[in-house]
Amino acid sequence: MNDTNRPSHATAALILADGSVFWGRGIGAEGVAGGEICFNTSMSGYQEIMTDPSYAGQIVTFTFPHIGNVGANADDDEAAGPFASGLVVKADITAPSSYRAGGHFNDWLKEKNLTGICGIDTRALTHHIRSHGAQNAVICHGKDIGVSALRQRAAEIPSMAGCDMAKLVSTKDVYTWDQSVWSAEANAYGVGARTQGHVVVVDYGVKRNILRCLAAQGFRLTVVPCDLSADKILALKPEGVFLSNGPGDPAATASYAAPVIKDLLQSGLPLFGICLGHQLLAIALGGKTEKLPFGHRGANHPVKDLSTGKIEITSQNHGFHVIPASLPDAAEATHVSLFDGTNEGLRLKNRPVFSVQYHPEASPGPQDSMYLFERFAALMRDAKQKAA
Repeated sequence: MNDTNRPSHATAALILADGSVFWGRGIGAEGVAGGEICFNTSMSGYQEIMTDPSYAGQIVTFTFPHIGNVGANADDDEAAGPFASGLVVKADITAPSSYRAGGHFNDWLKEKNLTGICGIDTRALTHHIRSHGAQNAVICHGKDIGVSALRQRAAEIPSMAGCDMAKLVSTKDVYTWDQSVWSAEANAYGVGARTQGHVVVVDYGVKRNILRCLAAQGFRLTVVPCDLSADKILALKPEGVFLSNGPGDPAATASYAAPVIKDLLQSGLPLFGICLGHQLLAIALGGKTEKLPFGHRGANHPVKDLSTGKIEITSQNHGFHVIPASLPDAAEATHVSLFDGTNEGLRLKNRPVFSVQYHPEASPGPQDSMYLFERFAALMRDAKQKAA
C-alpha cells in the first residue's frame, strides 16, 4: 500500500469514512472490501456470523480477541455462502483445536474470497464506533492503493439507511426444507417429522438454523422469495407463516413486504417473525422503525419478557429497531432490551401473531429463547382446533 505513514509491519489497513486509519496485518484473501463497520461481542460462532445473510454489506469487528480455535467446517454455514463483506480481529487467527474442525479458519476465508485484517486495537475501534456511530469503511489487504483513494471509496459506499437488501440475499425459487437441529449423539443434523402442519417461510435472508428449529417442531416447511405475493403464498395452503430475519433498512424492504404481510394478517393465520421479520410486521401494523447509533450484535444481550418478568440472554444482530409508541392499540410490546430499553418483541392482542427482534435460534449464542418456536407450534395447534 503506497502510503508513507504505513508502519513497517503493516500489510493491510482499515479506513473509515470519517478518515480514521487502523494499520494491521492482512488475513484471508487479498483484496479490497467495503461496507458498514459494526462490532459483534460473541465469543464463538464466527463462521455462522460471516455466513448470516443479515450481515450482508457489513464488515464485522469481533471484540473477542481470539478467533479461530473452532476452525471451520462444512456444517456451520448459515447460508450457501458468506454474506459479510469482511472481518476485523485483534490477534492472528488461532489454530483450530475442535474435534469438529475441518480446516483452518484463515484457509476458509481465502476459499470464500473474504478479506480481513488483524493486529489492530479492536477495543479502540469498538469505542470509536460507539462514540461516533455506524459508518462505512474499507479493508485493503495486499493491494497497492493509497489511503486517500480508500477514504474516498469508503465515503462513496451507500448508507445502509434506505437500502433494501432482502432481494439480494433471498431465494429466487420456492423450495422445501426438512433438516432439523444438530444431534451430538449422531454427530449430524436430524430430519424433521413433517407432521405438525405446513409453514410458509418468507425468506428475507433466513438462517439455516431458524429453518432447522422450525423443522424440529415437526413443521412441513416451504421457503419462498421475499417478494412473493400474498395470493401465491396463500395458494400454497399454509397453516402458519414465518417472517424471517434479513439485512438492510426495514422501511425500504417494507415498500413491497408490508402490503403482503397486511394481506396475510387478514387471512387469520398464525404468524411469527424474527429480526427483520419483526420490524416488517411492525411496519405492516402501522408502526415505524429507525436506525440505531451502532446496533445490537452479540450473544450476551439481556432481554426481559414483560409478561413473565423473566430475563433471557439472547443472540442479536440488528441495526434498526421498532419504535414502540408508533404501534397501534391492537399490538403490545412483549419484550424489552435491558441494555438500552429498545423494543425486542410484540404481539397482537386479538390474533395469533407475535414477533421478536432477537434470534431465538442462536447459532451462535444461548438457547434461552427456544421456547418461542414451541409457542408458534402451540398457536398453530390452537388455530387448527378452532377451525375443526
